[in-house]
Amino acid sequence: MSEPRSGRRSLGERLFGAAPAAPATRGAGPAARPRVPADDVPHARTWMSWPSRSSVWGRRLEGVQEDIALIARTVALFEPVVLCVPDRYSAHQARARCGAGVEVTTEIPTDDLWMRDIAPVFRRDGYGGIEAVGLNFNGWGRKQTHKWDARAARAVADHLGLRFSRADLVGEGGAIETDGDGTVMATESSLVNKNRNRGMSRDEVEAAVLDAYGADRMIWLPGLRGEDITDDHVDVTSRFVRPGVVMVQLPPPDRKDVWARDAREQFAILANATDARGRRLQVIRVDGPDTVRSRSASFVDSYLNFHLVNGAVITAQFGDRLKDETARQTLAAAFPGREVVQLDVDRLMDGGGGIHCSTMHEPLP
Repeated sequence: MSEPRSGRRSLGERLFGAAPAAPATRGAGPAARPRVPADDVPHARTWMSWPSRSSVWGRRLEGVQEDIALIARTVALFEPVVLCVPDRYSAHQARARCGAGVEVTTEIPTDDLWMRDIAPVFRRDGYGGIEAVGLNFNGWGRKQTHKWDARAARAVADHLGLRFSRADLVGEGGAIETDGDGTVMATESSLVNKNRNRGMSRDEVEAAVLDAYGADRMIWLPGLRGEDITDDHVDVTSRFVRPGVVMVQLPPPDRKDVWARDAREQFAILANATDARGRRLQVIRVDGPDTVRSRSASFVDSYLNFHLVNGAVITAQFGDRLKDETARQTLAAAFPGREVVQLDVDRLMDGGGGIHCSTMHEPLP
């Protein structure tokens, strides 16, 4: 039986990492500015991480592992998947549940599953290659400590043999959305926050984000501090579809909680915003589900926490047939030529995150 959707998020954490690598030497001559591309570019692979700690998940661990395995198997139908695990026992578990189509590696040990936030963001370097940028993950403001996750960004870069550098701010991949064409957006609550960037003004944080992403314009959304472990990551509510176009999920009209007010505020701000090219943003509305199967206050009922892969959009469904189908149709229209695959990953979303939160795409050069 479906339950009314109530709260949202909680969970996770990590430490810091190593010093920046020396710049790679490439051919002489002018180059384009390094830039993090949009999610919809062709991918080399998707990176994921295996949940292994009962100290984090308790009795929910096995169910969350099943959901991560389902996501990994589904993504692997469209592009390669590399799943990071902390040890041989976890590797055996992951291979048994994910199958031969998913590459499992113990070379990049992790503590938990939130790869979007612990992995590097991948940047096209201006010379026809890819480089990796670490966002100095500190466990969403030192709310927990996971030693391996804090090192994951550098470890992924080393595994791939990529030049690695660190951004001049503390943040997470799920906190920043980019259109790949010069515009980024984020909530102030997740980045202009003393638990990440103590002593930095909004202008200083903005300059660091623009430098890391190779962008020219920042759209700030207020967000919510302290209501969930991420301090309100933008990738649950608002996403870029393509340059000049964003998508925002709105709650049912009768919802008056803080998350509902936050979503409506994001919609209003983006509907009046312009991007780096001077375009007035087109905002596509997605209606959230009226009912969900979960009773958890931390449940994330987001269709927009989707993961784009080569040829598909991987998103969630919540058992609300009408709203699930409407969301599927909206995503199909927004991303023509891509199959929309909806998964039941309620156990993962009970933990405060979703499909986008658990994946990180690596673009082709």
